[in-house]
Amino acid sequence: MPRPDRHNEVELNLLSSGSLSYLLGGRRTIIDARRLAIFWAAMPHQIVDFEGASPYFVITLPLSDFLRAGTDSGLVSRVLQGELLIDSMQDNVDEMIFHRWEQELGNGDPSLELAAKLEVRARLLRLAARVSKATTPRSTPMLSRADQLACYIARNYQQPLTSESIAEAIGLHANYAMSLFRKTFGTTITSFVAQHRISHSQRLLITTDNAILNIALDSGFQSLSRFNEVFKAVCGCSPREYRKEHCATVGRHPSSL
Repeated sequence: MPRPDRHNEVELNLLSSGSLSYLLGGRRTIIDARRLAIFWAAMPHQIVDFEGASPYFVITLPLSDFLRAGTDSGLVSRVLQGELLIDSMQDNVDEMIFHRWEQELGNGDPSLELAAKLEVRARLLRLAARVSKATTPRSTPMLSRADQLACYIARNYQQPLTSESIAEAIGLHANYAMSLFRKTFGTTITSFVAQHRISHSQRLLITTDNAILNIALDSGFQSLSRFNEVFKAVCGCSPREYRKEHCATVGRHPSSL
């Protein structure tokens, strides 16, 4: 993955062998083979290492489908908070059913697509039943300078940030930090900060009744007008429209817009 990615879906990953390293949520984490992993892909994430020759499976669920799945609220909350959850158990049938989902989802047969979606929901329910035992992702302390910049942003995006202050925190000259970040991740420091702030605001719009101005400020934006501008550019709709769509999905009726 040449640059950080983000999309408003919940992503399930499964490797048949080897391991996969993500830079996600302010740290570099490792997913081992045959362990189902789940995270909210609206959080900027990037594959930074991959071991093994086998391809890995990726299933994405629209956020609305995930919220409708009837999954335990604890799992939903942890996913929307930006955790990468890994099943504590290896399920011997996972690889087989991921193969089947790959064939049935999007093949044009409504009956097979429905069956696959119901099976995905059932798998999420099984994961939720073990969520208290879900393992913390294996991590590695070996962070490059670029990784350190990305992790600092992920942990501090709610604060006022500039390229200069971020570079200084890592001990780099600002021009070098900006060049290194763009070369490594294919995006600017400013854009990466904005992506994290938008992801934070999306979670608050869905899960709270907070006023939109307060959400903008809590997410790190300095003004409501700037928040509205960036949100629409990234999400294709206003914060108010986004809240209305997803609150309708989960049956919430926000009292403060």
